Amino acid sequence: MLLSVAIIARDEERHIGAALASIANLADEIVVLLDPRTSDRTAELCTQAGARVIAAPFESFPAQRNRALAECKGQWVLFLDADERVTPSLQHEIRQLLPSQPSHAGYWIPRFNRYWGRALRGGGWYPDRQLRLVQRSKAQYDPSRLVHELVILAGSEGQLTQHLEHINIESWAELREKQQRYAQAEAATLYRNGVRVKPQNYVLQPLRTIWRRYVTWGGYRDGLLGMLLALVMGWYELKMYLALTKHWG
Repeated sequence: MLLSVAIIARDEERHIGAALASIANLADEIVVLLDPRTSDRTAELCTQAGARVIAAPFESFPAQRNRALAECKGQWVLFLDADERVTPSLQHEIRQLLPSQPSHAGYWIPRFNRYWGRALRGGGWYPDRQLRLVQRSKAQYDPSRLVHELVILAGSEGQLTQHLEHINIESWAELREKQQRYAQAEAATLYRNGVRVKPQNYVLQPLRTIWRRYVTWGGYRDGLLGMLLALVMGWYELKMYLALTKHWG
């Protein structure tokens, strides 16, 4: 078996159908690790699409990805989130690549991030490359990285040119919930690594994030939305340090 596609999901009825449709002609198998707390039709939709659904209580994102690597049977594994889509051009690129016995152990894939349906071009949201296509026997995820997981490869890395699409945010409530979760996970990761808060972190780190998102990374190219997102990311940088303070408290 050449390619497995792995999806980690919980309550993804809204998104999972389109994600599965985007890989229907690509994957030799689809493996969905589903959080047993799921209360919607995610499992039903996955089964209808021919996926193998595995109940997998959530521990952490790297733990789930390592579990997926163990469950997949393909020589290669493409990790896909439920709110992501494999574009037809990326499908074609992967189909051309894998039978050629590529020399790299994994490949970075550029990704469009869509906020309220709009693909952003600045602010660090593009090209947002993700190391998602990996040789199963040569990949392992670092368990200490609780968010924005880090894959460790026994081999070199390559670059694909075609894109994933990420349906990132569709409402302000979703943005608040996601960034709050990320802030808590980032704080836990920093705490595990022995990082302590300095008084200046409460001011300088949020300002640095805003400047980097809006100026250095070109968020201004996305107009008012780029500015608002830079401010939001600065606010959640502050919340991360406040959460870290509570860990040490």
